[in-house]
Amino acid sequence: MRPLVVGIGGAHSGAGKTTTTVACEILRRFSGWGAIKFTRNSLYSSIIDDLAVLSEAGKDTKKFLDAGAEKVLWIKSPFFQLPEVLSMAVQMLNYLQGILIEGNSAIQVIKPDIVLYVSADEARSKSCAIKILQMAQIIIFQKERSKQTSNDIPGFQMDDSEGYLRFLKGIIEENRRIG
Repeated sequence: MRPLVVGIGGAHSGAGKTTTTVACEILRRFSGWGAIKFTRNSLYSSIIDDLAVLSEAGKDTKKFLDAGAEKVLWIKSPFFQLPEVLSMAVQMLNYLQGILIEGNSAIQVIKPDIVLYVSADEARSKSCAIKILQMAQIIIFQKERSKQTSNDIPGFQMDDSEGYLRFLKGIIEENRRIG
């Protein structure tokens, strides 16, 4: 059975801190999961799995490891090479129960089984964020639900991690039954 892929995207690049926070909450709750961090790079593509590099203080990859990720990969790639590189990274983690992928570009390419959208300052939203919002099954917002987000999509405040994790668990179980 292939791992379930969960994408976490956000309204804009400054939302990264909050998407990382959500990713860490998920990794703490679900064992046997891995994480992929994507960073756009204009020169070359690489998949970094060196634990010394991934464990550097202040890096999201270290936060993922500290939260309990069984395996973490860091992709650096130009966008046009991302489909190939991301596919290889997912293959490298195919033995896991689930894979978290953080980043709007990566979500657009891989089309995860489940998408979480972290809503922050919607006035700063990038156009690609609207695409991620349209794919989302769960919205996590800072203070209050944005007018841009549909009331048809379940929404949770950032500090209600129990609520969104319980809801996510239900979606995961449903996906496992169907898959």
